Parts: sequence; C-alpha cells; structure tokens
Amino acid sequence: MAQMAFSLHVLVLLCGLSGLLTGAWAWPSRNRALCCPKGWDQFNDRCYIYQDEARTFADAERICNILGGNLASISDELENAVVYHLVEEAGANQAWIGLSDAIEDDVFFWIDGTDFEFENFGTGEPGDDQCVVIEADGGEWIGESCDSEEPYVCVAPANCYKH
Repeated sequence: MAQMAFSLHVLVLLCGLSGLLTGAWAWPSRNRALCCPKGWDQFNDRCYIYQDEARTFADAERICNILGGNLASISDELENAVVYHLVEEAGANQAWIGLSDAIEDDVFFWIDGTDFEFENFGTGEPGDDQCVVIEADGGEWIGESCDSEEPYVCVAPANCYKH
C-alpha cells in the first residue's frame, strides 16, 4: 500500500513537471523571438535563402529539404516582393519557386502543401511548362521545364529562439 502511494505521488509529480515544462515552451515570453539560421533572411515567421547553384526543380527541392525547408511558396504580393528581391539582389534573372502542375496539367500546387490562393503569372504564362520560376525583373512568374537548371529560393519556418 505504501509503495502504491509512493508511486502515485511520483506519477503526479512527473505529470506536474511535464505540464510546467510544456507550458514554459508554449507560453509566449518577451525574452524569446523567432529567428533564422545564419545566412537566411526573415520575413514574418518564415526564413528565406537564395541558392545560386543551378539545379533542376526536383534537385532544388531536395536541397531545400536538407536545409530544413522547401522551395519557396508565396501567399501574397508582399511575400512575392521578398522572394523576388532576393533573386534580384543576387544578380540572377530568375529562380525556382515551389510551384508546379506536374501531377495534373493546369492544376498548380505548392510543393510544401500551402494553399494555392495567390498567383503572379506574367502575360501568356505559365504556358505548357510544369514548374515555375520567379523573375528578378518585377517578380512575375513564368513556366519553365522542370528539367532546366536554375538557381532557387528555399523557405523554412523561423523556429529557433534568441534568449
């Protein structure tokens, strides 16, 4: 009986500590702020990095996965401006973003699963190509063969903390 009471007390103590630790991580603190790894640019709660080494769409996505993210998905004009500014600043003409219709023609999807609600295709685009690049000149999107080799922009969640 005494051993059962002791076990119950230990269980309650562990549950209480677990709850305190969970609350400490979930509870917003003015001493913590989202940040990005070195070399990445932050916009809101996402981190972006331009990668200059030209890759096919699939290879670029694999590298972004290794870096902890995906090819960039874009949800509005402001985010589009952030991504095209990275490409423009690097001196590139265009770069892969994570948009494709490779599964079904003319049904575009973001490779990271983000809802496709914003688009910025240039006139006559995307054409017959299955993957999409963003142009440095104005940020319009154009279709490109997925096998073309282009630089690319990765995005990842801002998930580290400064103390």
